[in-house]
Parts: sequence; C-alpha cells; structure tokens
Amino acid sequence: MCGIVGVLGNHEVAPLLVEALKRLEYRGYDSAGIATVNQGRLDRRRAVGKLVNLSDLLVHEPLAGKAGIGHTRWATHGAATVTNAHPHRAGSVAVVHNGIIENFRDLRAELAADGYAHESDTDTETVALLAKRALDGGATPVEAARSTLKRLHGAFALCFLFDGQDDLMIAARKGSPLAIGHGEGEMFVGSDAIALAPMTDRITYLEEGDWAVITRAGAQIFDAEDRLANRPETRVQLDSARIEKAGYKHFMAKEIAEQPVVIADALKHYTRSNGTLDLPQDLDFKGIDRVILVACGTASFACHVAKYWFEQIAGLPADIDIASEFRYRDPVLSPASMAIFVSQSGETADTLAALRHVKEKVAKVVAVINVPTSSIARESDLALPIHAGVEVGVASTKAFTCQLTTLALMALKAAQDRGRIDAAQLNDRLQSLRALPGLINAALALSDPISQIAKVLAKAQDILFLGRGSMYPLALEGALKLKEISYIHAEGYASGELKHGPIALIDAQVPVIVLAPKDALFDKTVSNMQEVMARNGKVLLLSDASGIEAAGHGTWKTLTLPMVDPLWAPILYAIPAQLLAYHTAIAKGTDVDQPRNLAKSVTVE
Repeated sequence: MCGIVGVLGNHEVAPLLVEALKRLEYRGYDSAGIATVNQGRLDRRRAVGKLVNLSDLLVHEPLAGKAGIGHTRWATHGAATVTNAHPHRAGSVAVVHNGIIENFRDLRAELAADGYAHESDTDTETVALLAKRALDGGATPVEAARSTLKRLHGAFALCFLFDGQDDLMIAARKGSPLAIGHGEGEMFVGSDAIALAPMTDRITYLEEGDWAVITRAGAQIFDAEDRLANRPETRVQLDSARIEKAGYKHFMAKEIAEQPVVIADALKHYTRSNGTLDLPQDLDFKGIDRVILVACGTASFACHVAKYWFEQIAGLPADIDIASEFRYRDPVLSPASMAIFVSQSGETADTLAALRHVKEKVAKVVAVINVPTSSIARESDLALPIHAGVEVGVASTKAFTCQLTTLALMALKAAQDRGRIDAAQLNDRLQSLRALPGLINAALALSDPISQIAKVLAKAQDILFLGRGSMYPLALEGALKLKEISYIHAEGYASGELKHGPIALIDAQVPVIVLAPKDALFDKTVSNMQEVMARNGKVLLLSDASGIEAAGHGTWKTLTLPMVDPLWAPILYAIPAQLLAYHTAIAKGTDVDQPRNLAKSVTVE
C-alpha cells in the first residue's frame, strides 16, 4: 500500500526520491514526504495530497543531501495530514514505514511514561521514538534499530535514516515487501523493483524477518535471529515502455488496450504450436480430490470464473474463498487437495497469510501471480506467472484477463490429467483460446459507443449488473470496476436471483447491464431481462449478434460483441465491462488511475 524508497547516492537525492515515489503512485497514497542527511544534518519535507504538492514545496524549500528516504502514505492510523505524513522523525532518527504496528498503543504508553511524547496519530512515530530512546541510552544507530525491531508486533517494511550518518540506512521487513538495489558506489531501497528501475536492475529481496545494514559499499543482511544471511542478488528486467503511458491519457486505458498482446504472450508461454499444453510438469492433477481457490478483490472473481471451468471441463470440485475470511472459518483441508492462490502483486497480505495457513496441509500450493519474485511466488510450491507485464492502474484490467487465461489453461491441464478430454478436444479448446486476442481487438473497437453510453451512466446513483453461469462473476467484476473508479454504487447479481430481492430496486432511474452471450443459459437470462423491462428498467444488453436479435425489442441500448466459445466468454466480456467503468469515470471526472481510498498493492490485513 504505502511506498518506500531510500537512496545512498553520489548525487543530490531529493529529485531521485521524488521520481522513485512517482513510480510508486500506483500503490495508492494520500500524502508524501522525504528526508535527507546533508553535511551531517537530518531534515525533511512533507505534503498532503499528490506528489506535485511535495514537488512544489521542494521548489520553495529545497532539501540537499546525497542520502535520503521517501514515502507515499495511504492513511491507516490517523487522517491524511502533514503531521501524520512520513517520514516520521524523533530527534536524530527518521523512519518510513509500510504496514501496521499492532502493539503501538502499549508502546506509546510505555514511551510516554519515559517522557517520549507523540506528535502524530500514527503507529509509525512509535518506531522513531523507540529508536530515539535507545540512542539516548547510548546505543549506536545499528543497535538502536535492532532493539526497536525486537519490540514491534505486526507487519512492517521499515527504513531508518540517522542524523550525522550520511552513509547508513537500515531496512527491515516483516509481512510487507522490501527490496535492496545495488549500484556502482550507490545503494537503494524500495517497496518494489519498479521504484528502483531507473537506478538499478540488480535487486536483493529481503525475506520474512530480515533486516539489513546498508552503506554505499553494500548491504549486510541478517535474518530474524540476527544471523548473517546470504540473500541472492537477481537481475530484474522491467520493460520501461510498460511503465509509461505511451501516449494514453491514463494507465488504465493503456492497460485495457494491451490485453490482446499480453493474453497472446500468456498463451504463447503455456502452449505449443502443435495444440498441446506447455505447463510445468509439477502441475499434476492426478490424485487431486479438489482445488481450493483463494484470492481478494478482482482476483477472487477470476477464481469464481475458474470454479466453473474446473468443474465443467475437468469434473474437479472447486471451492472459492475470499482470502481475508479463509483462515477464520477454520477450513477443512485435505492432503489430496491443491490450493491455488491468485494475486496480481504477489504481496497481498490476506492472501499470503492464507497461503501460510495451508502449507504442509495440502498436496500442493500453487501461485498464479504477475510478479515472479513476489512473496507469494517464493513461498509457493509452484508459481505460474500470468505474463501481464507491469500493471499500474489501481483498477485491475489486463491482470484480470491474464489471470483468467492462466486459470483456463490450468483447468484444461486438470481435464487432461483426469482423462476428461482427449488430444483432439484439447486442441479444439486451445484453438478457441488462441482466437481471443483477435476477438478482444474487435471488442476494443466498441470504445466510442461505450463512451456515449457512459455519459448517461455517469448520472445514475445505482447500477445493476446481471449474468448467469460464468457470466455471474463477470457481473460482480463489472460492478466492482464501476464503483472503484466512478464512485457510483453498483452491484452484480446472478440473473436468477433478481426476483429474490434486487428487483425491488428497479425503476426508470436504475440502469441494468446484462451480460448475455448466446449460450445455453441465454434464454433464461433474457427472461430475467424482460422482468426488468416490464418495470421500466433501463437495460443495456451485451451479447453477440444472434443474441441481440433473439432478445427482441425493449432494451435501452445494446453492444454487439463477436461470437466466442461460451467457455471463454468471461475473458472477452471483461473488455466492455472495463470500458464502461473507464468511460463512466471519465464522464464523472474522477481520478481513473488512482481512485480515492484505494491502493494497488494491499500489504496490510
């Protein structure tokens, strides 16, 4: 959620820190700040709102120094104010923090009793004050940081900077991701490799419980038991073109448009030209009695779609769980089950905690992730990258469809392993999947008519999405996208559930978006749609040409999509759902890429 960056450089670091923080904007934030050490003196600048406000402040109040830390804050403890913004400083120490210190109230009371008072409402200031108290007692900066870390309960990524120390940073992680970057006579710290991409591609990922003493000469990394740890340095290749807007007004627009390419990339990676699968041999569904699909938000809707595929194609029972609830219902786990965890960032705190809960209790733990070096990937038995490339927009688009594509291939592998399809049937299914990039290109051509429809949707206070079968989770996802970035209340329902309550909401002011490809359930969906229109509901029907014709008259608007294999319709129909959300947000004038209150990577529970 929050973004952390640190630099021990050979040049003025304030511009580097701000530029790195810009690359972390996608994570979501409501204030920002930096601190530097210049000629032995620690100083900081903080501002509420967008990074441009911090940049403006630095023009009027420059901050010199070749060592510094920076932070974008997503408020948890305490409102978005300058006082609560990071870095937090207590005397000769400044700290930036991502996560939640769960025992901060007890620590705050203890510190207050010793005369160390808080100025902010945050849990992070407690970390700075603990270090200050240790320094006041004669500890060195390294000793002060180490003793402070021992007192903290909860999840955190931390970076310390000290007065009088222009060649020292101390970094630590527990539950929240943190990476160290290596340069030539320079060292860096970042919440992820994206922040450090312009400065270095040599990255060391801290593991759970690690802390590091960093100087320009390198980093000494210690594990949770304070033993020297040899963590590998890796080369991270980031396609810079995929981190820039490339002429698009918003990252979300660019990422929607990239979907034909990235889905083709995923298919190319996991299939062969001869009509067979090229998934890892370790992904073996023989002897598996069920799959457990666990995720949060949009990824959970991808799992919901995949449930239909695993059961319909492979005959394999599938359970779906929201990661934040999974552990707390004490799920019954089988040593013959496979647990699949889906996360774009691979750092989602609830999903990672759920993964740790099932390890050693199931046959295999599989991660479906977009960041192969992430914590979820590293802690799984097997990780399947979705090959979406860097996704910056907070509202997931290309990662969602790449998750669906990867899960579809996994369902086909399960069907093959379980003898549910033969080679010819598999080839047919793969051929229909390979047709998707072209079909998505055709769906993207609907952008202009969708933008006109969105001008009306933008005036609504409530919008409903309806779908049956695997289009039901698409209705949930369409509603989520719309409310995420346009702030319009939207709900997704299984079409058959309409008359069990939601129909009470229908009137001429409530648009109803119906996702209905001409499949085996089409007639039932149209019947539900007719119930809406009989009550003056304003129906927008998304279907193929034969479906639009069969539905007859009475709809408010229609959008005609290409014919698609009904199995893979959720992937295709995700495109107009995303475009509806995007253009409605544009019509309302909301912040498309960084919607209020949301973060791209949710690294706290």
